[in-house]
Amino acid sequence: MQQFPTRRQMIQTMGGGLGAIGLAGLLNSTHANELAPHTQPRAKRVIQLFMNGGPFGPDFFDPKPGLTKFEGQRPAELDGFRTERKTAGLLPSPFSFEPRGESGVPVSELLPQLGGCIDDICVLRSVYTDNPNHGPALLLMNNGTIVPTRPSMGSWFSYGLGTENESLPGYVVLCPGRPVRFSILWSSAFLPGEHQGTYINHSNLDPQKLIPFLRNKSLSPELQVRQLDLMRTLNEQHLSEREGDSQLDARITAMETAYRMQFAATEAFDLNRESQSIREEYGTGHFANGCLLARRLAERGVRFTQVYYGDGQPWDTHSDHNNAVKKLAKDIDQPMAALLRDLKRRGMLEETLVIWGGEFGRTPTTENGNGRDHNHYGFTMWMAGGGIRGGMTYGETDDFGFQAVHNRVHIHDLHATILHQLGLNHERLTYRYAGRDFRLTDVAGKVIREVIA
Repeated sequence: MQQFPTRRQMIQTMGGGLGAIGLAGLLNSTHANELAPHTQPRAKRVIQLFMNGGPFGPDFFDPKPGLTKFEGQRPAELDGFRTERKTAGLLPSPFSFEPRGESGVPVSELLPQLGGCIDDICVLRSVYTDNPNHGPALLLMNNGTIVPTRPSMGSWFSYGLGTENESLPGYVVLCPGRPVRFSILWSSAFLPGEHQGTYINHSNLDPQKLIPFLRNKSLSPELQVRQLDLMRTLNEQHLSEREGDSQLDARITAMETAYRMQFAATEAFDLNRESQSIREEYGTGHFANGCLLARRLAERGVRFTQVYYGDGQPWDTHSDHNNAVKKLAKDIDQPMAALLRDLKRRGMLEETLVIWGGEFGRTPTTENGNGRDHNHYGFTMWMAGGGIRGGMTYGETDDFGFQAVHNRVHIHDLHATILHQLGLNHERLTYRYAGRDFRLTDVAGKVIREVIA
């Protein structure tokens, strides 16, 4: 991996070109972690593979033969539960399952390559959330609440642990297109602004186009350091007259990170630096590129990388579900398997927690004859690496894959478990704002200790 100079190294090579006060300010301006880990962390970083729109668990990891046995019927136990739209009878999943790996966990034919990694994967079959609509469900999964003014979980990770690389953002969001309506999902809200997610549209793989204004065309690096020196001196004088101005502090940090990113980001986001064999292992397409970029960012110390499958809700299969899911599964199988294998080869999987899933699942009953509606009562996710037990399933849904009935996992429990693997106690990771202490898990959540290795 090519190493680019940090700001400290560049300043030191410039000798006496900076004043003593400015030099000290620049050398000491990197922000220390807001908090230290509460316990010994099992994971240093997180990669979230987000299937926005909601996949159907019985298509992938939760086989339900009862759907075929009672096809077209409407079981009485499903009545009384509210979904977004009206659905009819049961619609079977046509995809076959077989035991995979030494663990024998059943995996769908839709995921032949990922099935080969099942011994590193813990399948959560009993996740549930609070609302069947995309907006609230997306917020709860990403921000821990349906209130759109709270920090995202990536911002909480960054606030709790800081970053391992001062030259890159601690929290990166990879999503193709321009998902303006999604931006609230990586907001830092009332946390210091430096913890906000950095959005990257990875549709174009040219690093200069991936990140707008990556290069300063007007000033050389040396002149930029002098400019930063002057601005920091002025800002510190301004800050000294104002008590605890976190927004000003965040702006100072953002300018310095932007300077360092000119060197580090050009290298980190350049997939052409990967070997042809690695590129072929991951495959092509934006999701494959996102998975490979996520590995490169994890390798360089980025704390949290989210890979959104697409702009909008591509997994929102209200019609023609079976045909749509075949294409979607083909698009994710190879890259996800490559990511897990690649992390494992490099000795990184033990310290990298990988998470897969959407904001909710889909109904076992049919909508529009061949589609599935949103289902927040019971759905499937998986976790791998980062101290999580592999080759196992946890929890159960009912006979039709509609409702979580055993070892139920709420989103707060999922977040509590992720924080625990990062060495953070979800009840102690708090931030005081507007007269009260806030946390990612609000006033709930428990660590799922049965899935921890």
